[in-house]
Amino acid sequence: MLARIKALPEQVRQYLLITGNYWAFTLTDGALRMLVVLHFHDLGYSPLAIAMLFLFYELFGVVTNLVGGWLGARLGLNRTMNIGLGLQIVALAMLLVPVAWLTVPWVMAAQALSGIAKDLNKMSAKSAIKTLVPKGDTGESRLYHYVAMLTGSKNALKGVGFFLGAALLSLLGFKGAVLLMALMLTLVWLLSLAKLKSDLGKAKNKPKFSEIFSKSRSVNILSAARLFLFASRDIWFVVALPVYLAATFGWDHWQVGSFLALWVIGYGAVQSIAPRITGGKKPGGNNLGGNNPVAAQGAHVPNGKSALLWVSLLAGIPALIALALSAGIAPEVSLVGGLALFGAVFAVNSSLHSYLIVSYANDDGVSLDVGFYYMANAMGRLIGTLLSGWVFQQWGLSACLWISSLMLTITALISIWLPRNSQ
Repeated sequence: MLARIKALPEQVRQYLLITGNYWAFTLTDGALRMLVVLHFHDLGYSPLAIAMLFLFYELFGVVTNLVGGWLGARLGLNRTMNIGLGLQIVALAMLLVPVAWLTVPWVMAAQALSGIAKDLNKMSAKSAIKTLVPKGDTGESRLYHYVAMLTGSKNALKGVGFFLGAALLSLLGFKGAVLLMALMLTLVWLLSLAKLKSDLGKAKNKPKFSEIFSKSRSVNILSAARLFLFASRDIWFVVALPVYLAATFGWDHWQVGSFLALWVIGYGAVQSIAPRITGGKKPGGNNLGGNNPVAAQGAHVPNGKSALLWVSLLAGIPALIALALSAGIAPEVSLVGGLALFGAVFAVNSSLHSYLIVSYANDDGVSLDVGFYYMANAMGRLIGTLLSGWVFQQWGLSACLWISSLMLTITALISIWLPRNSQ
């Protein structure tokens, strides 16, 4: 097995290492989120208080993406990725203190470090793919598929992380689960320090700090659309849904964790095959650097029109779920089935966006544009997370779903202005 990996081209080995880092990090990130939500719900925290635990996680994600893209362009994406892995280990270690220390400010601080770590890791992984893929029509088709595979596999593993977090909480308790994850991630971090290339993604011309804000109209429009897209998901997903399932339907930790895990796994699986759903064909060649002209023939590369179409399809789904819940039409079936449909369509939207930002990004210092875009992504998650606790506590899950539908309508209106050409 090791001999076969060594025989692969260097670009493929780097892609596998980046993907492995991203996978390992995502497992701990998903598990930690589920651990915190369920553990502090058991301790009697209100939905708004639980949402506040994630305030710094999302807030520091905004800052990290903005500054992290600049750091990646100056220092290299290997360093920003390894810094992210190291910070996640520290964040996990902070939760191993005695129970009396696990106050809201302390957990918020740990979540702040975890938010910085997550977005450094994600920005580094997404940016690095562009540096490993050839240019031209074939390269664009190949880029779409590799971004879809990376994003989809990551989200599938985040779903596994949700299940893992709920299972470990039941089997090992809060501290045992956190300790196991910290040890696992330390091994991955040491391997990454030894094997990841030192010049990955480093810009030829060192960007100034003033260049952290994107000057690209396409990137700015897509970033605005991304903000509302992810706010529309997290307003019901982060706090409202798991608390609603436990409090209203009486689901236990295993059931809540398993449902959310299956939802995210399915979401990731659809993301991975989004190029097929949107009409693309898998590019030929057996390595990242291959350039088979035949591969480009018939391959559909998405554009702004594709993004507008798919978000328009998504916008009505939360409203339909809310109507079914308000009318009392088989609440569990309506909610579970409706959210399964939402997850599938949302996955295509997310995959299209993830490709478009990497395609729109400037080749030299790609992490600057990608970092700015994921700053908007983090801002959307922050808004959605805060609203998830507050709106649910004040008006319930149906209100969260109505606002989700409104946010998706705004996303569609913004998407009208996205470029219609493929790049």
